[in-house]
Amino acid sequence: MGREQPRSCLRWYHIHPARLLMEYIMAAILKEIESQALQLSPPERGELIHRLILSLEGEPEDSPEAIAKAWDEEIARRVADMEAGRTQWIPADEVMTRLRARIKVAKAGAGQS
Repeated sequence: MGREQPRSCLRWYHIHPARLLMEYIMAAILKEIESQALQLSPPERGELIHRLILSLEGEPEDSPEAIAKAWDEEIARRVADMEAGRTQWIPADEVMTRLRARIKVAKAGAGQS
């Protein structure tokens, strides 16, 4: 007498080939889209990137004027904090050195996956 497999397992085998095919097709489509996108000029690629990001995040809730006003207020707050001595100043060279080190670590980690 053979051991019966659970139905969920049987269903997986029926879906699995279709899933593999779909993943293969999607990979091919993405490769083609990437190839076409790389043929765009830098400004066109920038516009495409902007549109894709908006499609993920959605449109801003506020008007451009309200967003600019909020940034002006944030800048004023940060300047006030700096002038009052409530912030720690880090030299630009040190910041850049730290950032380069982080990028190097991230690239090394990405190459290992």
